[in-house]
Amino acid sequence: MVLYWIILPIVWVLIHILWRIEVVGLDKVPRDRAVVLAPNHISDFDPVFVLGMILDFSRYRILAKKELFKNPFIGWFLGCLGAVPIDRGKGDTETIDRVIAECKQGTKVLVFPEGTRSKDGRLGKLKSGAFVIAAKAGADILPCRIIYDTPDARMHLFCRIRICFGELIPAGEAKPDDPRHEVRQLRTLRTQVTAQLEELYAQHHFDRDPLAQPAPQEDKGENHADPAC
Repeated sequence: MVLYWIILPIVWVLIHILWRIEVVGLDKVPRDRAVVLAPNHISDFDPVFVLGMILDFSRYRILAKKELFKNPFIGWFLGCLGAVPIDRGKGDTETIDRVIAECKQGTKVLVFPEGTRSKDGRLGKLKSGAFVIAAKAGADILPCRIIYDTPDARMHLFCRIRICFGELIPAGEAKPDDPRHEVRQLRTLRTQVTAQLEELYAQHHFDRDPLAQPAPQEDKGENHADPAC
């Protein structure tokens, strides 16, 4: 925890040197209680940008794909920030249950509801993990849209970045008393967060709007590896 307090100010300085970052709606981020922060996901640096701008010395718990921890330095750095590895696509209920228990005790959580990075900046279909954590922990959900001012809508060194926080959704209060309605409620929360994320982009995108163009068609004849993976 002490390392986190040391690293966070250093991260804040570095990201302001290497990128030009604007923040919208920072006052909407709760400081005194647990919350499930739900940003869109484009770059592996996304949690660093978001938490660096929030600059909350109450460490967040971040759900990060297990593959990122294979690099010892990156794994150490992510661990200092509060990240825990999750085995995507294999029903890692043990990690989810542990995060829910921490959130019930007041720990803030950052989860990328898309479950993976977008390759073109467009919002992907949201998965249920963030909403399950919020509902079972009784925590609100805060949508967050990360926007990169680049021709391909992806992160590049020295680019402009806009981080936009939406309106709190009281997921804990909306949890149904009847478990039979749980799936319907999760679907409603997913719809609400999707709508907010899209609205945040519509309101706050840069003058250059790469998402206004049709999505690029994947060339199935070649295998284009993503160098950021």
